[in-house]
Amino acid sequence: MPAAISIRNVAKRYASGFQALENIELEINEGELFALLGPNGAGKTTLINVVCGLVTASEGTVLAAGRDVVKEFRRVRAEIGLVPQEITTDLFETVWSTVNFSRGLFGKAPNPAYLEQLLRDLSLADKRNSKIMTLSGGMKRRVMIAKALAHEPKILFLDEPTAGVDVELRRQMWELVRGLRANGVTIILTTHYIDEAEEMADRVGVINKGRLILVEDKATLMKKLGKRQLNLSLTQPLARIPAALAGEPLELTANGAELVYTFDRHGHDGDVSGLLRRLSELGIEFKDLATRESSLEDIFVRLVSTP
Repeated sequence: MPAAISIRNVAKRYASGFQALENIELEINEGELFALLGPNGAGKTTLINVVCGLVTASEGTVLAAGRDVVKEFRRVRAEIGLVPQEITTDLFETVWSTVNFSRGLFGKAPNPAYLEQLLRDLSLADKRNSKIMTLSGGMKRRVMIAKALAHEPKILFLDEPTAGVDVELRRQMWELVRGLRANGVTIILTTHYIDEAEEMADRVGVINKGRLILVEDKATLMKKLGKRQLNLSLTQPLARIPAALAGEPLELTANGAELVYTFDRHGHDGDVSGLLRRLSELGIEFKDLATRESSLEDIFVRLVSTP
């Protein structure tokens, strides 16, 4: 599958000496939804801005839609839609004027029917003649999304698109994203709602302190790094794990009232029946049990917490 975005040895150092990005190597395929995850200050927005040609890399090259983002900035930018974290638009313009101007800004011929449908998809049709300044925060966010899609980009960046918005907009946003991906649009998402990435993404990249520490197919990542746990609520708390169980991946929690058995999803399924049998032989009774599988958020926290 051809690459929509190709990032080669990209670094960004500011005049202050701060290293925002270091040796970033990444290819994002056409038509995929790629989730870029990382803590605050990790370099996510800087990397997006480099790809969009809004920030100049100190080293390396970036190709988007097959073109160098520096040498062919105008042509590349016309292929990219960007929904930034900050709401940046003329507050005195109407919704329609803002979206229509954004389409023309990228050299696209007028297409009122497309824009009307876009506003309907984002529940903005009844606000088409309202000035941006009169809209709620959630409605302004919808306008930013409409602006980014007005010129029908082949590549769409969503930088925390649903931060601080209502549940309805999040649902509508993901319905729209699914439709765009089905039509071949490449989508790059950053989000603090990791459940969104887990549901939507094809692949996941984790960036921390300016370095890309992992890029993996989501299903492979969940299989490779995910774990399963069996939680046993004990009838009587234990002071310590019995010596007979010392070799097992067990830990006591909740002041000795819960026994947690952890095992990998990929290496083996764990000998749960054998564990329960040995507990019975040792006279350790439990009143409830539950199993739990790692979420993408669990994996993310472990990755960025590792020194």
